[in-house]
Amino acid sequence: MTILIIAEHDNKHLRQSTLNTVTAAQQVGGDIHLAVFGSSIAGVATEAAAVAGVAKVLSFDDASLAEQGSEALSANVLSVASAYTHILAPATSIGKSVLPRVAAKLDVAQISDIIKVESADTFVRPIYAGNVLATVQSIDPIKVITVRTTCFDAAVATGGSAVVEAQAVQTVAQAATFVSRELAQSARPDLTAASIVVSGGRGVGSADNFKIIEALADKLGAAMGASRAAVDAGFVPNDLQVGQTGKIVAPQLYVAVGISGAIQHQAGMKDSKIIVAINKNPDEPIFQIADYGIVGDLFEVVPQLTAAL
Repeated sequence: MTILIIAEHDNKHLRQSTLNTVTAAQQVGGDIHLAVFGSSIAGVATEAAAVAGVAKVLSFDDASLAEQGSEALSANVLSVASAYTHILAPATSIGKSVLPRVAAKLDVAQISDIIKVESADTFVRPIYAGNVLATVQSIDPIKVITVRTTCFDAAVATGGSAVVEAQAVQTVAQAATFVSRELAQSARPDLTAASIVVSGGRGVGSADNFKIIEALADKLGAAMGASRAAVDAGFVPNDLQVGQTGKIVAPQLYVAVGISGAIQHQAGMKDSKIIVAINKNPDEPIFQIADYGIVGDLFEVVPQLTAAL
């Protein structure tokens, strides 16, 4: 068996999601190859070659791949797909965009968002917002899989000595063209990679009131998140949303403030190692999954907690 992983990076360094996916591939078994796409990515390819457990790095280096558009990436993945038994990618915006195209072209079923590897052809994935775990066995000759990275430890980023091979780049007509990119700037840790996350919900009441959530997050050195209700109400930008339709997180500590804990929110954070809930209503669903619960007015509890830290 030989596994191809679509490596994610920021044109300078590999993202941790790639390392998590390498661990999933190691559990499948077989040789692991990383495919790095982009423009002027020699440094990223070298970093990928150092990842423990990686046997080969395929470098697709061309100006047409600078923005890593899904049409261009999928065409280049397909150009080498026949050499692999498994094609994996993190279950992020890139993986969710590229691999369905690859699976459709290969005429195979995609297996999405796996959280566990049972064997080389059998995987566990959540359905119904995580309320049910489905064990799926694939008989397809090429398994196309996205990986929920929060469920796998990161592979060791050093110690490997993979060979880097330059690949011929396929150029394709793209229906979508890159216009611009706006990056959110924050001194806090990245939400999906943070070891501590403090999230606020509808109970916080307003965008101005989110300052007490920010203060607690800053005191803990944490990333800040929010429920969909808080995002929909305009309290915070949507890049902070945690949940089924937002970001999936699994930090060491997750603090839910003024969040009811609807099933859609739980789908994005219930794998957190320790969950602390602060809410004035003891009957909210969040308390059913919390390791520690504080029943009280968040406007009194959170400032006291922040001051005590």
